[in-house]
Amino acid sequence: MFQLSPAEIASQRRFNSPWLVHSIGMMSIVFFGLCGVFGVKKMFDKKPGLILSASGIVDNSSGVSAGFIPWPEIVGFDIFEVQRQKMLIVKVTHPERYIEVGGSMRRTLNRVNFKMCGSPIAITPNSLQIGFKELLSVCDAYFAKYGKSP
Repeated sequence: MFQLSPAEIASQRRFNSPWLVHSIGMMSIVFFGLCGVFGVKKMFDKKPGLILSASGIVDNSSGVSAGFIPWPEIVGFDIFEVQRQKMLIVKVTHPERYIEVGGSMRRTLNRVNFKMCGSPIAITPNSLQIGFKELLSVCDAYFAKYGKSP
């Protein structure tokens, strides 16, 4: 059986601080509580999750949706996969415009998206009534017809 010596326990004391543990717990409750609020809000949202038209894309698919993205600002699409979950990444000419939209929490999430995926705009088909392959196919067709080539 593995046992820690009193010296080893004492050296880890800073990580066993009740103040630290409670602080992390409270931050987790706040963060996941906000995620829950966004999730419930999205469940009752009657707006279409994604609209493709001759003028651009209207993204309303998540809590950090980009809104309207005109075709001239779209450079192309990319695929990002996390644990077998695919997301459609919309590459734009000026990502900072989409990063700096909304409140501080939304801006932070947009920055994380940008650092992780290369774009602040990531569309997942989970909240849409369409599969990933079909989503990619439809977006590529609209981009070929209305978008500009890179």
